[in-house]
Amino acid sequence: MRKLHLNVFLMGVGHHEAAWRTKGTDPSRVTDIRHYQELAQTAERGKLDSVFLADSLSFWGDIKYHTLGGLEPITTLAAMAAVTERVGLIGTVSTTYNEPFNVARKFASLDHISNGRAGWNIVTSAFESEARNFGGGLPAHAARYVRANEFVDVVTKLWDSWTDDAIVADQEEGVYADKEKVRAIEHEGDLFRVHGPLNVPRPPQGRPLLVQAGSSEDGKEFAARYAEAVFTAQPVIFSAMAFYADFKGRLAKYGRKPDDVAILPGLSPIIGSTEEEAQRLREELGALVVPESAVGALSEVLGHDLTNHPLDEQLPDIPGVNEGQRSRAGVVMAMARRENLTVRQLLGRLAGNRGHRVVAGTPVQIADEIEEWFTKGACDGFNVMPPTLPGGLEDFVDHVVPELQRRGLFRTEYDGATLREHFGFARPVVTRA
Repeated sequence: MRKLHLNVFLMGVGHHEAAWRTKGTDPSRVTDIRHYQELAQTAERGKLDSVFLADSLSFWGDIKYHTLGGLEPITTLAAMAAVTERVGLIGTVSTTYNEPFNVARKFASLDHISNGRAGWNIVTSAFESEARNFGGGLPAHAARYVRANEFVDVVTKLWDSWTDDAIVADQEEGVYADKEKVRAIEHEGDLFRVHGPLNVPRPPQGRPLLVQAGSSEDGKEFAARYAEAVFTAQPVIFSAMAFYADFKGRLAKYGRKPDDVAILPGLSPIIGSTEEEAQRLREELGALVVPESAVGALSEVLGHDLTNHPLDEQLPDIPGVNEGQRSRAGVVMAMARRENLTVRQLLGRLAGNRGHRVVAGTPVQIADEIEEWFTKGACDGFNVMPPTLPGGLEDFVDHVVPELQRRGLFRTEYDGATLREHFGFARPVVTRA
């Protein structure tokens, strides 16, 4: 029987922008490694496929109102690896403001540290504020994806620059490695010149899992070529089903099958012992949002200043697209138009989901929603986004996961040890003539 994949997206003390103001959260833990280690242990207790840390190379919002300034993902995931054994560890690293050799080395190291549990969420960086930290303006959307394609090509070549049997470790003869099985890649491309080989042995998984989250045309084509898991924002089931069918249909041109990629829409579950309790929790979170902060964040997503626009009117007509966040801006605009929302109402929706699906209800109701999306061809699982942490993750693991297990939709034990094995993907093999 087909089984769900469940990744948990960890963000500070919760995904809701007012999470840090709620009881049960401690904003000082945003930079406390023990917080993240405990969250990883909770995810592993629930037999989740993986944990995921996003990243940005600038603030995502206004530091006055948000718990911004978290830890760098690879360092954090390495510390989480030390206290877990099975749960996968996925981190974001940008192809726009890094170099392939360094990225290949970091993820190969994380895969060794974790005994084969590393995953790379590939982003192209979407904000002008990020570009300003690297000496220039934001490159055009298409140009960022041209760079990303060659970047990933180089990284995978570097991971494959050692064969699996390259290390001989013959202490008696004094031979550590077979030099014929550790080769330069000699990449000469339009954007990168990388000789190689990588100075880290081949990762335990062969290659860490590749993840991507772009939903633009360029993003979907890139993901169809490279990604093995896709994070996406789909607020309603009919749009999720359309995305799922469209994306799976793109794979054949790259010689891939539909089962080669898992699609995981974001889901923010607000869990109560009754539906009334869950709705009350949702309202309490919404009441803690600072409007000035929310307007600023929405303006950044849409690429249009809404500071002086009346909160109780609908969004104005916004010409053009936000070059940095083309797909996310489209999701937000579509939600506002489809549901006839005022700016104030839209801010309330986005405070808890940023365009992802939010479900407030009992564990059974949330499991019902998950099962419906999974069985109707809208997803292969979910990117779970707890509104508060640690409580939101604990509630999901302790109450929703057992309900999914009772229905036969989710594992009761890990079948494998690596992240690739959790997703049912084969280990890539290096072949040499």
